[in-house]
Amino acid sequence: MTSPPIPETPPPEDRSRHRLVLAERPPPPPGPPWKTWARRGGRVLAYLALVGATAAVVGSLVVYYAFSEGLPDIPRVAAWAPPILTEVYADDQVLAGEFYDERRKVVPYERIPKRLVQAFIASEDASFFDHPGIDAFGTLRAGIKTVLKKSTGSGSVQGGSTLTQQTAKALLISTEGFAKATKRSGAAGLKRKAREAILALRLEKALTKEEILYLYLNGVYLGHHSYGVQSAAENYFRKDVRDLTLAESALIAGLPQAPSRYSPFLNPKEAKRRRAYVLGQMRDKGMISKAEHDAAMAEEVRVHPVEDVFHEFAPYFVEQVRKDVVQRYGNPSLLRGGLKVFTTMDSEKQRAAQDAMLGGLLQVDKRQGFRGPVMTLESPEQRKAFIDRSEKALGGKPIENSRYYVALVNAVDDTRVDVQVGTHKGVLPLLGMRWARRVNPEVYYPGAMLTSAKRVVKPGDVIVVRAVGPKDLTDDREQYDRRLFDALPQNVQLYRLEQEPELQGALVSIDPQRQYLSAMVGGYDFDANEYNRAFQACRQPGSSFKPVVYSAALEKLDWTEAHVIVDSPIVENDPEHQVRWKPENYSEDFHGDVLLRTALVNSMNIPAVKTFIAVGIEPMAQWAKKLGLSTPMNRDFSAALGSSCVYPFELAQVYATFNRLGTKRPTYVLRKIEDRYGRMLEDHTAFDDPWASLTDRIAGGYARLYAPGEQVMAPETAWILIDLLRGVVREGTGTPAQRLGKPAAGKTGTTNDSFDAWFAGFTRDLVTVAWVGYDLNPHPLARFETGGRAALPIWVSYMQRALDGKPQPEFAPPEWLQDSLERKVIDSKTGKIASSASRTAAVMWFKKGSAPDEKTPPKDSVDPSRFMTLPN
Repeated sequence: MTSPPIPETPPPEDRSRHRLVLAERPPPPPGPPWKTWARRGGRVLAYLALVGATAAVVGSLVVYYAFSEGLPDIPRVAAWAPPILTEVYADDQVLAGEFYDERRKVVPYERIPKRLVQAFIASEDASFFDHPGIDAFGTLRAGIKTVLKKSTGSGSVQGGSTLTQQTAKALLISTEGFAKATKRSGAAGLKRKAREAILALRLEKALTKEEILYLYLNGVYLGHHSYGVQSAAENYFRKDVRDLTLAESALIAGLPQAPSRYSPFLNPKEAKRRRAYVLGQMRDKGMISKAEHDAAMAEEVRVHPVEDVFHEFAPYFVEQVRKDVVQRYGNPSLLRGGLKVFTTMDSEKQRAAQDAMLGGLLQVDKRQGFRGPVMTLESPEQRKAFIDRSEKALGGKPIENSRYYVALVNAVDDTRVDVQVGTHKGVLPLLGMRWARRVNPEVYYPGAMLTSAKRVVKPGDVIVVRAVGPKDLTDDREQYDRRLFDALPQNVQLYRLEQEPELQGALVSIDPQRQYLSAMVGGYDFDANEYNRAFQACRQPGSSFKPVVYSAALEKLDWTEAHVIVDSPIVENDPEHQVRWKPENYSEDFHGDVLLRTALVNSMNIPAVKTFIAVGIEPMAQWAKKLGLSTPMNRDFSAALGSSCVYPFELAQVYATFNRLGTKRPTYVLRKIEDRYGRMLEDHTAFDDPWASLTDRIAGGYARLYAPGEQVMAPETAWILIDLLRGVVREGTGTPAQRLGKPAAGKTGTTNDSFDAWFAGFTRDLVTVAWVGYDLNPHPLARFETGGRAALPIWVSYMQRALDGKPQPEFAPPEWLQDSLERKVIDSKTGKIASSASRTAAVMWFKKGSAPDEKTPPKDSVDPSRFMTLPN
């Protein structure tokens, strides 16, 4: 039977059936089960991947915007201004001090040697030039090791930070503070790392690799206050960064990971081991040859102690500068702003001032007496322990002459003391300790020299000594005894007895024409006591105040050098305090009629009081203030003798006004200040400053034209006062100042209770005031310790060095003033024109028309020209 033929096209009614037949066709047989699950799993994984990717993108965006909020802006390299140190210089360009929060000096990338850059890259971030700012694998590796360290106690905690991330961290520290920007644990630590990474990516996008290195190498902390490679080169090697050797570069590059642990000062062995690691990395990465590596490895680690310029040079002066800068510009500018402060200090004069003050105080303090040993060790065990400590402190070094030591007394007889410094034995002869009487202000020093060493020390005492040769056993001629010198032991180390001064002092030195504070010392030891007596100690000036009194009489009362004052007893009653004041002269006698010149030259008290009374208390107080004394004057007649306290700096300014013929001008401590970009903030440069640039001199001189000062007294009055003070040095209480060997004028000052000793004086070019006294006045200075004996030698010692090689002309009135002055030879007793009857006579200066006309009755003819000793 045959099948019917299939039509080529089914009829329309059969299409649905055909479709139905197709739909009802049985499904294909199922494949293996694992393929089914694979397909389903693939679909799920694809879906999860899509969801995860979406979540990651969204999460990353959320984290990015959440953690990037408040991130610092990427600095423009040209405008980058991190905290840098402020430097203080003397006028002659000597570095005198530094102030900083972070001791940083920024140097251009081009100045940093290639070897140093390579050392940092080799030890900190070998792939620096290849990564985009963060090293994902390095961070993951460091994280794993950190987890292992915390969970098992093995491995090491690592940061995994690239140099770019470390730079980002430094930027965060500068804006957010150290504590917040260095958190290590918990969510805060993760947030910090995320912010570092974000900022690192931004840095890489905005800056070149070299610019990032510039920021990093000038910002990285390298221990011992060193921020940046320039500061580290100076701190450790006292070099400019350009001059570092390969070994030195490797040592510095090894510090960032742990600056204290690898400090060459604290742990030289660890520093050397870390340096070896850095050098090995440089060799392995082909940065240096094996020969260079071996040579650097063989180099010893030699570093210098960190220089403390502030304390070692002129601490009192620089501290005053610090106060002035803070007052003008604020503490942040000083500590972070990178100012360049040029002071008016002359470094040579400053050293001379400090040496003169130290030497003078030691001498005067010794004349007050010996205050006893440092301690006494009773038992043999205590003495042995002291010797052992002393030997350890010596460090095997020999005894050096002129150095101070703490010594143990082993034996004593009348003429010598056997002492021991460590294991070194020596002798303290009586000649080296004759000054060491017990403190007694009533006893005159030369009459109380020690005759037996047994009177002041005993075995077991610990004393301060100075190692010396035979000729240096004493620098005091009053202590010298030829017989004791000839009896000195031979071939043995000699010492002389010393003690830490209880006495204090101050010295202020002003260049009156330039208006510079050239030198200043505020005390014996800044480290022991920062109290600056030059600016802060208000002390009674004694007779050094008398020129203020007499200048008022010359100016306001038209008195002259020849004015007669009666030196006779005076009594002042004080009903308010129920006391009676009866001033006396230092010599405790009276001279009758004396000239004003005689009274001032010889520092007579009663004429000064009578002059003060003639001027009046209130006019006198106003006059002192007008001259520049800010402290209130006592409203009683004792002020004539300097009972009202003054600051040494202000008294020096008053004498500078005298020197400038009555023109009061400010004295500058700061010559000029520049900001970090070299822009001038203030400038007080004198036109003739030899250390200043021509530009500064012109600008400063031009500015001075608009600050001529205040003429507080007539130039004629000032010249007459200078002549009077010149007489004090020529023939009065200031005659020891003649040892200067140059024309000088000045005035001694001693308070009645002998607590303060002064000398205020000047040459044509330099005004200096020296003060000596006790801070708390535990007792007076010893008998006869006057300004001329205690303070004036300090003044002379300083001025001799300060003016060495600088001629000082004799005082003479300037040409423009001569027409308003005249000079006459005056009888020193009568105040009249001298004649043959005059036993003593002197040349005196007068304002034109004020000289006396009456002559002393003549006995014989006299040639007045023989008294004309001053130049025209």
